[in-house]
Amino acid sequence: ESAIKATVPLCKGEKAMSIRFEKDNRLAIVTIDRPEAMNALDMSHNTELDRVWAEFRDDDDLWVAILTGVGNKAFSAGADLKTLIPAQGAGVMDDWNFGGITRNFTTYKPIIAAINGVALAGGLEMVLACDLRIAADHARLGLAEVKWAIIPGAGGTQRLPRAIPLARAMEMILTGNPISADEAYQLGLVNRVVPGDKLMDEARALADTLLARGPLALRAAKRAILEGASLPFNEAMNLELELFNAVMRTEDAVEGPRAFAEKRAPNYQGR
Repeated sequence: ESAIKATVPLCKGEKAMSIRFEKDNRLAIVTIDRPEAMNALDMSHNTELDRVWAEFRDDDDLWVAILTGVGNKAFSAGADLKTLIPAQGAGVMDDWNFGGITRNFTTYKPIIAAINGVALAGGLEMVLACDLRIAADHARLGLAEVKWAIIPGAGGTQRLPRAIPLARAMEMILTGNPISADEAYQLGLVNRVVPGDKLMDEARALADTLLARGPLALRAAKRAILEGASLPFNEAMNLELELFNAVMRTEDAVEGPRAFAEKRAPNYQGR
C-alpha cells in the first residue's frame, strides 16, 4: 500500500497555523513549527494542538503518532512567556491543557516524542505525556519554571517523579537546571538517544514497529499500564484480566495466531 501524506491546514486565511499535522497512512506526525520562538506555544498554537490531538484520538484510521518540533535547536521551550504566562496569571487558563495532551486528554493510542533539541518547561511536560521518547544526542531536558517564580503546571511535578527517581526529579524541579540527553537516558526518562540527523528515521522505525502490532492490543496494554499504576494491585490485576478478555474477543486476536500459523505477516484491521 502506497503512503498517502496530507498536511492539514489548521486555520483559515492567508497563513496556516504553525502546527503541522501530517497523515501517512495510519501514522500521524504532529510538528510544532515556530523555530523563531524555539517552538514555544502561545495561546493560538496551544488551542490548535488541542484540536489536532482530538482529531488524532477520534480518527479510527490513525493508530500511532509522533510529536516533534521544527529545526535542530528546540523540541519546545514550553509556554511563550510573553503571552501564555500572563494569560495564566490573569486566570484566563485556570484549567489549561498545555500542548493538547498534558491535562484533560486521554487516548490509548501510542504517542512517540521525537526530541529534536531542548525540551524545557512545558516542552518537557509534553514529552512526559508521550509514551515513548527518542532524543537527539544534543537535546537537553528540564523544568525551568522556578527560575521565573512559577512552578510546572502541566503535569511536570506529577509525571517526572513517576518517571525517574524522586531525588533526581526533585533536583530538576527545584533547581530548574536541565539535563543532557545522555543523562535522561541513564535515568530512564528517554528510551534511546540517537544522532540528530537520525532522529526522525528512528522515530518512524519505532512507529512502524508499533503499526505492525495489533492496534487494539496496544491500546488495551497502554490502558492497563496507566490506569493500573494508580490502583491497588488486586484491582489492577482485575483490570488487566478485563482488558485481556475484551481483546481476546476481537477479530485481530483471531488474525494474529492465524498469521503466525501460516507464517505470514498479520493483517490487522483494528476490529
